[in-house]
Amino acid sequence: MKRTVTYHPKVPSEARALLSYYDDISPRLADEFWTELLEAVEYARVCPERHHFDRIGLRRSILKQFPVNFLFRVFPRKIRITVVRHDRRNPLYGANRE
Repeated sequence: MKRTVTYHPKVPSEARALLSYYDDISPRLADEFWTELLEAVEYARVCPERHHFDRIGLRRSILKQFPVNFLFRVFPRKIRITVVRHDRRNPLYGANRE
């Protein structure tokens, strides 16, 4: 089944803030971050069951080369990414989002 990806309205600004942070360090680093984030989203879309549950009950995807993760919900025909956050953020950040 081909799932689609939807996003909580705050996710684009969270992703842009992280991208901007890495871009200030190096444009190449920003490109690597963006590529890895997009690949992780695609993997979550295709294989959501391969992601473990966070302590708040959402599935979590952890980037390999960056201290960033995102939480998502799985529905029959889509996944919904609810938060993109740095690993040092409060683990409850974004927990109340639908």
